[in-house]
Amino acid sequence: MAKKPLLRAERLEVKYDEKRWELLSQLRAEAIEIMTTLDKLGIFSIVHGSIARGDVSEKSDIDIFIPDIISSFLVESALERVGIPISRRVLIQATPTYSIKAYIEIEEGRSISFPLSKLRKTEREFYKFGGEATLEMLKQNIRSMGVDKRLMLIEPTSEGHIESSIIGRENEVAKLLGISVETVLDRVRILRRRDKIGRTGLFIERELSSEETFESALKELSERNPAVRRRLRTV
Repeated sequence: MAKKPLLRAERLEVKYDEKRWELLSQLRAEAIEIMTTLDKLGIFSIVHGSIARGDVSEKSDIDIFIPDIISSFLVESALERVGIPISRRVLIQATPTYSIKAYIEIEEGRSISFPLSKLRKTEREFYKFGGEATLEMLKQNIRSMGVDKRLMLIEPTSEGHIESSIIGRENEVAKLLGISVETVLDRVRILRRRDKIGRTGLFIERELSSEETFESALKELSERNPAVRRRLRTV
């Protein structure tokens, strides 16, 4: 079941047990392996979400994001070179105004994504909102502050983290995370709406065949979908 936004006012200190620290170490080691493979080809990437913040659970995914538009051939070649199998490739666009992205699923709960069209400012800041970590941060065991799906700000500590609701503190949280208040308000609106009506479908979700590249699939989509053509021309 998805986590729901909380309106709790106080700051709650959460201390991790040994099992949670071990899980965090294991997930970060997996992320380091994948990100190192990309880094060797000069591809910068981040991991975002609970692995960046530290508040992991058994359900935590490893979501790696390449913030730059890049050839899908380079990414897939990097994975193939070290024997990391690709289980599924999907072209996704959340809404007509959002960037079109490539998703490469390595296995369940493990994925790499990157934009195929320019990101809007709020789209790039989405990852900072949830917490993001670079390869160097993972190697140095640095965790980042970020907001989870309950709209709780997670502030890492030496013993675990401190969490507190961001509702009514949007300006303060924007400053803490180094992002615009517009991004914070946008995420609050989306997550609270999702809590009321449930998760809505994606505008585009197209799985690629083995013969297709992301670029060829995007070209085919743009030729028959005016909304896709418009998004490729704008930011």
